[in-house]
Amino acid sequence: MNPDACSQSQNKVAEAFLREMMSMYERLDKLPPKLFKRKCGIRRETFEAMVSELRPDLERKGKRGGQCKFGVEDQLLIALEYWREYRTQFHIGQSWGIHETTVGRIVRKVEDILIRAQTVRLPGKKRLLQPQVQHCVLLMDVTERAIERPKKTAFVLQW
Repeated sequence: MNPDACSQSQNKVAEAFLREMMSMYERLDKLPPKLFKRKCGIRRETFEAMVSELRPDLERKGKRGGQCKFGVEDQLLIALEYWREYRTQFHIGQSWGIHETTVGRIVRKVEDILIRAQTVRLPGKKRLLQPQVQHCVLLMDVTERAIERPKKTAFVLQW
């Protein structure tokens, strides 16, 4: 087989795979809210707020430099997979058809933008340390006590 034909067939397979993966958000968008939250770990409203925060920085159409093969929504999905599922960048890269360093770059970009954002914030440390639930404590005295048992007889000891 000709090496050029081999590389062309590999490119076609890679392009088909990317087209399939690029529709990941479109497939998730059709899910009911409960299943969307189950897959992504956040509500659809939160996801849309994050996308609106990320879009100005990650949308690269018409700009110089390399164009990302994934839309803003898919880049956010990659970051959410990394944060939520604790998978390695290598495994996420294999799932999405990209190199692990690309996964790392995408996650880092998304993290940096969301950290700078004022609209999408996690509760601070002080708020997390404040008790939300009033705890009730029940104490029981469970000290050891000797149990009275019948004495062993000479017959049992000889047995």
